[in-house]
Amino acid sequence: MKRTPENGSPAGVGWLTGRQPLVEQLFAASGAPSWGLPRALFAAALEHSARKRFGEESPGAAKIEEYLSTLHLQDLALACACAEGRSDAWDHFVATFRAYMRSAAGAILRCPPDSPAACELADSLFADLYGLSAGADRRSLFRYFHGRSALKTWLRAVLAQRHVDAIRANRRFTDLDGAHGHAALQPAQLAAPRHISGANAEPLRDPHRTELVILFHRTLEVALGLLDPRDKERLRLYYAAEQTLAQIGRTLGEHESSVSRNLERTRRELRQQVEQTLRKVSSVDGASPGAGLSDAQIALCFEYAAEDSPIDVDKLLPEIQVAVRKAESKKL
Repeated sequence: MKRTPENGSPAGVGWLTGRQPLVEQLFAASGAPSWGLPRALFAAALEHSARKRFGEESPGAAKIEEYLSTLHLQDLALACACAEGRSDAWDHFVATFRAYMRSAAGAILRCPPDSPAACELADSLFADLYGLSAGADRRSLFRYFHGRSALKTWLRAVLAQRHVDAIRANRRFTDLDGAHGHAALQPAQLAAPRHISGANAEPLRDPHRTELVILFHRTLEVALGLLDPRDKERLRLYYAAEQTLAQIGRTLGEHESSVSRNLERTRRELRQQVEQTLRKVSSVDGASPGAGLSDAQIALCFEYAAEDSPIDVDKLLPEIQVAVRKAESKKL
């Protein structure tokens, strides 16, 4: 069997050959030594992440170095160590991320984070993250984390995908036009690729899938850009900065309950704006030029984007609202 980072064993790192100073720098910055993670395995993870980004044909040393410098190195090292079964790394992960995962599950399910449903959704992930097999056959879900987003963002994505899978399983024989399971997910709730969902068989691929995903992302970016700056800042503080409602309230001068209501309103308006825009674009199948996407195609946009292309909220919601907060504070 070929030894690769995906099955927990180091592979050759051809793209990084002769670039040991870069590898050493990234290795030190990642904190991997604190988990006892071998340098060769971390280098293999860097190699694998780059190949996932660029494909098998090397884009050149400069682009690879630029890409690697954008990775969440500490999260990548922790994920690699957990996938390797390092007990100290796993204990740190559980202690650090369990509460967050339950909070994220509660947001996805729209219930309190300490509710049985939220705890069940979050805790059900730990066995897959740890990996049920030992040694070279270890199959940890962490092998699909490549450091391109923060680990918290990726975990929220996996939870959202698991929720989608549960909805689809319960409505397997329901016609698409009558299914509303996807509606529980907000545009800002991220999801992971299908191949981490646990399904063994890949269904027939929609020939318009890629185009629908690209269309969704462009539409979402436009809709975010049209938001009131204060609404956009509130989203940034909640999703990108991961602040609590109370912290956001102190920053924006709002009561905690007002923050919650305004977030819900903004999410609802954002989804409505995305759907309205998609109804105006040309149909991707060319059946009715200029008529816009159908409700079924719009549903697929949300579903495919959730499955295929995690959304980087750090990039979509950059911190550019400082002046807005100052202006608001002068009015108080």
